[in-house]
Amino acid sequence: MADEGEGETTAVAVGWKERVEDRWRKMREHAEAYPYVWASYALVYGGFAFYGTWRWRKLRRTEDRVRALHRRLKQLHEEEEAAAKAAAPSKKGSNGPDAPPSGEGR
Repeated sequence: MADEGEGETTAVAVGWKERVEDRWRKMREHAEAYPYVWASYALVYGGFAFYGTWRWRKLRRTEDRVRALHRRLKQLHEEEEAAAKAAAPSKKGSNGPDAPPSGEGR
């Protein structure tokens, strides 16, 4: 019983290998018989690959520029906040811009 299963597996493996080799041989013969067809495939699909690569790299460069600008904007915002905190009055008894003047209006 076990021998029958092994024989089928080997036959399937050999059959698969033969099919792949046969397909490869047919493609090679076709490429040799019609080189202009295969050259046009290479040109068209190579062009698509080149265009896709170019667009991908352009997108990555744009994203890098946006990230750099965002970092710079964030840094400027943090510096402005730090300057505003340093310039704010540190006395607790002083009148803030929203507090009513002390002693006036009584």
